[in-house]
Amino acid sequence: MKVGMVAYHYPHAAYREEFVSRVHQVREVMLRTPGCLSGECWVSGDAVISIVQWESEEAQAASLAAVMEAGVDVAYDEREARPREIVPLMAA
Repeated sequence: MKVGMVAYHYPHAAYREEFVSRVHQVREVMLRTPGCLSGECWVSGDAVISIVQWESEEAQAASLAAVMEAGVDVAYDEREARPREIVPLMAA
């Protein structure tokens, strides 16, 4: 079953461009993993929004593992103004 994720990130203004770059780096790693169907980065107001789709939960897990193995900066820290909001999705 196809799954997805929408993640809302709220970087401080001084880190916004850096954060967009970080989301694109994560996207590139994920798109190289089998079963990752799409990955996008959007901006709305003060939020940087990432949207990803996978063929299955197994493909999602593989993508997330690949990001960790690649050493891409996904840390939540003082560069963000408030906690991330992550919404998991399942195809209906």
